[in-house]
Amino acid sequence: METRVLLDVLKELRSEAGLTQAQCSKELGRPQSFMSDVERGVRRVDLVQMRDLCNVFGVGLRTLVRRFEAELERLRADGTDEEE
Repeated sequence: METRVLLDVLKELRSEAGLTQAQCSKELGRPQSFMSDVERGVRRVDLVQMRDLCNVFGVGLRTLVRRFEAELERLRADGTDEEE
């Protein structure tokens, strides 16, 4: 569940920044498929790459972590913490 939540938060932050996957990938100097692979869970990113993504989205890494934790807490409170 945690991985899916993290990927959803990344996608939401990208969308809120008004960026397409291609635009985000270009900002990072990566192939066009990079963000698609990240959001589908095909490609994993390390902490430095996660920080770079946040910079492109215009948010801090702490914002990402807070949103991730808040969404996990919301799902647990709703009783939807089973694996997908």
